[in-house]
Amino acid sequence: MRFKLIVLLLAITSFVQAQKVITRNGVIQFDATVPGATDQVLAKNNSVSAILDKATGALAVQVMIKSFRFKLPLMEEHFNENYMESDQFPKATFKGKIKDFDSKSGSYEVEGDLMLHGITQKVKTKLMVKNEAGKLYVEGMFNVKLKDYGLSVPAIAKKTLAETAKLTFDFIFEQKS
Repeated sequence: MRFKLIVLLLAITSFVQAQKVITRNGVIQFDATVPGATDQVLAKNNSVSAILDKATGALAVQVMIKSFRFKLPLMEEHFNENYMESDQFPKATFKGKIKDFDSKSGSYEVEGDLMLHGITQKVKTKLMVKNEAGKLYVEGMFNVKLKDYGLSVPAIAKKTLAETAKLTFDFIFEQKS
């Protein structure tokens, strides 16, 4: 009897763990370029961690702010020191749920809490899921008002730095058989 109980618990644990998929090399792009500006305020982060529970649609994402890379080193320095204060606020997170998620390819709505610069706000957006060759591809975009996260655009930067940033995300989750 005891052996059967242990086997049952191990089977349940394996099943529950199989429902969660993880990536440590997701991509988030930050774009706060004013239309028509000569310099792009554009950065990419290729080392984003995310976990998706396929059974519930729960999605958690974590990104280290200092991992965003800009074309111009000076812009990256300003981003980290003057705006994001990445020594004080080293990461951004998202914790939410994909509505009616069933792992099938298609469009879904996701909503949850985005924490950026130490401030958490409710956000909601659409995302696309593609289930192909044992992988789940998840991509989408948030528009973020910088002032909602305690970030202000100084007058000198208004010709280049927009007051709303576009955050695009792209994750590839490996599914285990």
